[in-house]
Amino acid sequence: MRTIEGFKLRKLGNEYILVGESMALINFNKMITLNETAAFLWEKAEEATAAHGTFDARALCDALCGEYEVDPAQALTDVEATIVTWREAGVIE
Repeated sequence: MRTIEGFKLRKLGNEYILVGESMALINFNKMITLNETAAFLWEKAEEATAAHGTFDARALCDALCGEYEVDPAQALTDVEATIVTWREAGVIE
């Protein structure tokens, strides 16, 4: 998987939003909001995409467990659910 180029993470109060920077990426019918944990995962996915051209659920899970005190099995379940949400929103491929 990889993040689609052109989406930028912006902080808005206590939440984060993904904003399309070009007219081709803007969908006025949908706003993509992320909590702090999902924003952390997005940043790691972007870093991996930039460095390697792709990211995977296991690497995001490892990053999540390294940053937060979380059970690895639960972290993987949460990461996989986040990836499904991102895929449905059209911000990864």
